Amino acid sequence: MKKKLAFALLVMLIAVASCSFTNKSFETSDKDKLLLDLITYVLEKGHYQPKDINDDFSVEVFEDFINVIDPTKRYFLEKDINEFEKYKFQIDDQIKNTDISFFNLVHERLIQRMQEAKGIYKDVLSESFDYNSDEKINIDYDNQPFASSKAELKERWRKQLKYATLGTYDSKLTDEEQKKTKDASYKAKSVKEIESEARASTENTLDEFYDFVDELERKDWFVQYINTIVDEFDPHTYYFAPEDKEKFDVSMSGKFEGIGARLQKRKDETTIVEIISGGPVWRDKRLEVGDEILKVGQEGEPPVDIVGMRLDDAIKFIKGPKGTVVNLTVKKVDGSIEIISLTRDVVELEESYAKSATVKKGEQKFGLINLPKFYVDFEDYNNRNAATDVAKEVERLKEEGAEGLILDLRDNGGGSLKTVVEMAGLFIKDGPIVQVRSSGQRKEVYDDKDERIQWDGPLVILVNELSASASEILAAAMQDYKRAIVIGSKQTFGKGTVQNVIPLDNIVRSNEHGDLGAIKLTTQKFYRINGGSTQLEGVKSDVVVPDRYSYIDLGERDQQNPLPWDKISAADYKPWEGYIDYEQTIANSASRMALNSQIKLIEENAKWLKQQQDENVISLNYSSYKSEEERMKKKSQYFKTIQEYDSHLSFESLKYEKELFTQDEVLREKRDRWHQDLAKDVYVEEAINVLQDLKSNNIKETKLASVKG
Repeated sequence: MKKKLAFALLVMLIAVASCSFTNKSFETSDKDKLLLDLITYVLEKGHYQPKDINDDFSVEVFEDFINVIDPTKRYFLEKDINEFEKYKFQIDDQIKNTDISFFNLVHERLIQRMQEAKGIYKDVLSESFDYNSDEKINIDYDNQPFASSKAELKERWRKQLKYATLGTYDSKLTDEEQKKTKDASYKAKSVKEIESEARASTENTLDEFYDFVDELERKDWFVQYINTIVDEFDPHTYYFAPEDKEKFDVSMSGKFEGIGARLQKRKDETTIVEIISGGPVWRDKRLEVGDEILKVGQEGEPPVDIVGMRLDDAIKFIKGPKGTVVNLTVKKVDGSIEIISLTRDVVELEESYAKSATVKKGEQKFGLINLPKFYVDFEDYNNRNAATDVAKEVERLKEEGAEGLILDLRDNGGGSLKTVVEMAGLFIKDGPIVQVRSSGQRKEVYDDKDERIQWDGPLVILVNELSASASEILAAAMQDYKRAIVIGSKQTFGKGTVQNVIPLDNIVRSNEHGDLGAIKLTTQKFYRINGGSTQLEGVKSDVVVPDRYSYIDLGERDQQNPLPWDKISAADYKPWEGYIDYEQTIANSASRMALNSQIKLIEENAKWLKQQQDENVISLNYSSYKSEEERMKKKSQYFKTIQEYDSHLSFESLKYEKELFTQDEVLREKRDRWHQDLAKDVYVEEAINVLQDLKSNNIKETKLASVKG
């Protein structure tokens, strides 16, 4: 399954009708062919690094499309693939000629095989599963061949369904044991009855899934085909069907109704990749990044198995109106299975805005600003943006007597380029911040021209593997200037590209098909002021510390078809001369981290999580399942001590925020929770140590600003 991380774009520009693509006419009454012609034309003319649509490209599309629509290899037979292969080297020619014969054949066969699958799972689930046998299943579907016969396919289904039913079987057995423990007179169901009920539950889930699949139209599958072609150019170029464009617009508006988590498809699983502060998941505390959602149930209804389901389809089950309840069957990162009920709510992205706190260590006071993304109102830049808000928080922290500043960019996926340039200017006198280059064009250098400095004291920037795009620009600029010390993962995400969103209706002068959707297109790359790209390589921390994601594939380098790293000439800049012990401070921090027992425990946990992720062979024997579950629980309990860490630092909201608490109890709760988490954060603790070590040069030629921006 193709990986697509849902990060904020570096720049969101809406192309206008006068864009440069309109010099070609598109004449066809077939909407599918029109879309194919339109999109490939835009890719060819507008993409930063367009690909040659040749035989190699054809092979990639062939293999990826089959993988997208049948990731667990439970529909197509080997003979189907052999029949499809006559098109393996012809798809490039079909694209150029707006021929969709390959798609038509694969789509028709998929519908046929899905109908046959209904009979297969009904047949399999009509017979008992023997959980005493020493049977195993390999869930590494990528490296498995397609079934050579219908009998082999049925056997594959049998193991998959046995695996899918095992958790339900265990839950029902446990429930019966608990009822018997509470009431000695309770007559427990037999193992045979429980096994039968577990199969019935799985069958009901599949029935509902296929009812949903039956409602999909041909156009839904064709969008998958289009995006398989588009995805070959790079991971961030994407076609939005009209309804998907609407969802995209909603996501940019800053408010939606749901559970407050961002999801990603990994293989055939729906995985939580981000938890939105203030939302139902955040308030509930039981879900975390890396958890996999297996089933989704509406209140009072049986759950639907979403394993193998398209991400958009799975989200349709998970989202819902405010006040409704959704029951999620979740596989935790430690391997345990839990059912978690959440009440959906309006998820406001107030927590996407900058927030700050004072940090006390002994008699010293420091400031911390958390910035989840580089936000901006593109309709009105002066309305609210990250740079202006951070400037205000800096000024407030100065008024409270902060002696050093931490800027926390962990999990910050990016945002507005303009805000990055302005924000960087808060910490330096003037000079270049980032370099941007379009395909075949000369580079542009974006400068801070304001000689005022908002903050001239010690500065630390925190990053991790999920710090991407605009976060990487700021961290890189401060690192190149030697203005801040960067603490965090070995490297940041590594997204050094810029995307524009182009409505396809703006390219076609007129059409009879209505809204054609839009394409998000990679059009530029950005570079550090030292000339190096952050693409793939990201920003390498000055002080490297492990976290629980250290060994999990998360970055741009782990995506399919990323653009390459390259280098251009450096900009003209002069490093900051405000510190007298910059290199020694980095060395001292690295030494402390190497001896820190909490860091060692975090790294041990990260390695263990990677081992669990890589485990592909799973026992279908119930005794082995229970033994493994018990082992997982013990290991999970062992690593829970990570959350018990106490830095003995004291965190407090700023004066203006305390005044808001009298009218906003929810805000108080959010900030109290945030402060509690910060007190357990060994990375923040080390950032404070670094701020204490940094000595400012008393000879400064700076002009301090009150509120810059």
